[in-house]
Amino acid sequence: MNNGIVIEGLQKRYGSGETLVDALKGVDMQVASGEVVGLVGPSGSGKSTLLKCLGAVIEPSAGRMKLGSTMIYDNRWIINDLRALRRDKIGFVFQAPYLIPFLDVLDNVALLPMLAGERNAAARKRALELLEALDVAHRAKAMPSQLSGGEQQRVAIARALVNHPPVILADEPTAPLDSERALAVIAILNDMARQYETAIIIVTHDEKIIPTFKRIYHIRDGRTHEEAGEGKSPQEQANLYIA
Repeated sequence: MNNGIVIEGLQKRYGSGETLVDALKGVDMQVASGEVVGLVGPSGSGKSTLLKCLGAVIEPSAGRMKLGSTMIYDNRWIINDLRALRRDKIGFVFQAPYLIPFLDVLDNVALLPMLAGERNAAARKRALELLEALDVAHRAKAMPSQLSGGEQQRVAIARALVNHPPVILADEPTAPLDSERALAVIAILNDMARQYETAIIIVTHDEKIIPTFKRIYHIRDGRTHEEAGEGKSPQEQANLYIA
């Protein structure tokens, strides 16, 4: 696999001696470019820890991680500038959109490439293209408080994609949404994965969207177990919720 995500033997320990906790005990995972997989498991199973390691928010204790064509961790950080790694290589989508309240929609999306040194006009042009693809360009000049929940989440997805990262990590992105909007978000993420050849991991407890994954990683007691999913299209799944 030349792109996407590759994790081998990832471990994370907290504490030492009697307080030692093995949060991750040897996680193996592969997600190809253009693929969306689910990551499920009970509370305390290691989902959040794994996502934080992948997002270069916390340092693993051992193992290997590769994002896109870049080895980022091989029993130590290979990348010196983790802030730039997060900005350029990883997109984040959270349960809450976390839009900046005093910036309009367009600038919320354009901010990351601007911070990376791109000219403001070019950054806004790219941001507008993504907003058009996500059918919220007509809200480009609106403030976040003026958007519906579904619109806010679409803007958050545009922001995650704006630097064309090889990886997107989505943490419960549909939790606050009703069935229709939740499945619309999953359809968008699938379309964006294919269009931009992005590998996407979705952490979720949302029973509405789990049948849409072709592959699912269950994490239990700090280890992952892969299984085939149902692979229903979001539209097929949405039909179950139509009265």
